[in-house]
Amino acid sequence: MKGYACTSCGEHHEDLPFAYSAPAPAFWQDGLPDSVLEPERCVIEGQHFFLRGRLVLPVLDADDDFEWGVWVSVSKDNFFRAEELWDSPERVEEPPYFGWLATELPGYEPGSLNLKTHLHTRPPGERPVIEVESTGHPLAVEQRDGITLVRVQTVAEMLLHP
Repeated sequence: MKGYACTSCGEHHEDLPFAYSAPAPAFWQDGLPDSVLEPERCVIEGQHFFLRGRLVLPVLDADDDFEWGVWVSVSKDNFFRAEELWDSPERVEEPPYFGWLATELPGYEPGSLNLKTHLHTRPPGERPVIEVESTGHPLAVEQRDGITLVRVQTVAEMLLHP
């Protein structure tokens, strides 16, 4: 799909984005002691551990999927296990890591923060895929059942015109 007519501002936008990403976990604050934010990993106050991943929603009437770039809180053991296997091809054989969604995605009621997830590791160089626990939450329903291009446009408009 090349561009769209925005229902919020009435203008034609050249591209319809199929991905959005959070730069940090929702709990991140600059200046906290024992805290580090890297592109794929985050530690807050030496006690809270986060990994970045892709929460993929199938788009029923398009060739591409829609992706939320999100952060997931994982246990200390799973964080260090993921770090130990970071460059290893064997990491794809890891069982999924349980986690809590640490990104508040716009447009979901109730909110998405702290939804139960499973983080599926991918080959080195690929971000993990995040699976939301299958519940009646709107995000879980969209991941399970898919969304339409109209929904992708609604998200674009919501983020472009907050």
